[in-house]
Amino acid sequence: MRATRLQPLDRQILALAVPAFAALVAEPLFLLADAAIVGHLGTLPLAGLGIAGALLATAVGVCVFLAYGTTSTVGRRIGAGDLRGALSTGIDGMWLALGLGLVLGGAAAIAAPWLVTTLGASPDVAPFAVTYLRWSLPGLPAMLVVLAATGVLRGLQDTRTPLYVAAAGAAVNGVLNWVLVYPLDLGIAGSGLGTAIAQLGMGSVLAGVVVRGARRQGATLRPHLPGIRAAASAGVPLMLRTLVLRAVLLVTTYAAARTGDTQLAAHQVVMTIWTFTTFALDAVAIAGQALTGRALGAGDTTAVRAATHRMLWWGTGLGVVLSVLLIGVHRVVGAAFTSDPAVQGAIAAALLVAAITQPLSGYVFVLDGVLIGAGDGRYLAVASVVTLVAYLPLVALVSVAGPAGTPGLVWLWVAFAGGFMGVRAVTLGLRTRGDGWMVVGAVR
Repeated sequence: MRATRLQPLDRQILALAVPAFAALVAEPLFLLADAAIVGHLGTLPLAGLGIAGALLATAVGVCVFLAYGTTSTVGRRIGAGDLRGALSTGIDGMWLALGLGLVLGGAAAIAAPWLVTTLGASPDVAPFAVTYLRWSLPGLPAMLVVLAATGVLRGLQDTRTPLYVAAAGAAVNGVLNWVLVYPLDLGIAGSGLGTAIAQLGMGSVLAGVVVRGARRQGATLRPHLPGIRAAASAGVPLMLRTLVLRAVLLVTTYAAARTGDTQLAAHQVVMTIWTFTTFALDAVAIAGQALTGRALGAGDTTAVRAATHRMLWWGTGLGVVLSVLLIGVHRVVGAAFTSDPAVQGAIAAALLVAAITQPLSGYVFVLDGVLIGAGDGRYLAVASVVTLVAYLPLVALVSVAGPAGTPGLVWLWVAFAGGFMGVRAVTLGLRTRGDGWMVVGAVR
């Protein structure tokens, strides 16, 4: 009886998670396509793209709260039976995204030379980085609108539409870049322009979907300052959480650099693989955001508990699958990235640690998504700071007292994938054991 009762819930989780995973994978294809096309222009343009791409990825990554926060608030209102209010909230989030994108884009355009130099661009690379950054920045407001609109649709439990738009955007981006860079001979500027055009198209399509739904429900499309302020206020804790996570990655990369150049190269490969696996685990977390918000909006805490239990099963189970796969390829996957035997050996050693800890990561990602869906941003912000404070001594110990070379890299990954993720598991697990996070109603 229990398994039969859970089958519809499993279908809901998969219906949300599978398209979400595909959309998460499609989005990085933007920079991948740019890199493949710009790489044939030469080493300096490719290096410039790397600097500018890192800046753009950081800006979009920090603003991911636009998707997470909107998913939670829209889901709550849907659960409470207030579709019009849900879409009005979504429109407020999109206005916030547009305004934030215009401010960030304008500031980045002005500060572009300083930004790329600060990030380490040499005098030869800097002009290419500035050119790409400035030509691509018109697409930044659209990308933030994409985040907010995606959050609205996830709150409505529609993860397919963002998938289709992300896939189409990636395809259009690739074609535009090639045409603008080569036949029209615009160089790296053409790559930035093509990306901006594709992003503007994605933002327009997703915003159009939300706007049409709002019109059908009679929701206002005009900027509503109290709603925009509420969306911004709710997003601050999630932004802090994201900034702390970014800080952890930077600190870990710095520590990897201290173990040696060979180990730093291996670390970047392992981190790239680890990041890809997080897409799969984050897809289950996105399902957690949508299902939790909707159930709490409806006042059904029993459904929240049942969904959380089942998503933990999916998250940790997927972690086990990823663990087995990575263990199976950890000795050979390095050859796909480098021909240097020393780097390959370091990749194999560190990747084994990353592989073993995948189930732990699955547990963490699911609970993180559940609490985001519950609108428990303040706790997540505080917990992230606590986790950072706990992690810093670990990474410092590895850097100062740990061995050099590959053993040092292995201990660094033990500290990161085991220690950092372990502390996150404790803070999130303790929170979800209680009931304080399960505030019911349309608004938290």
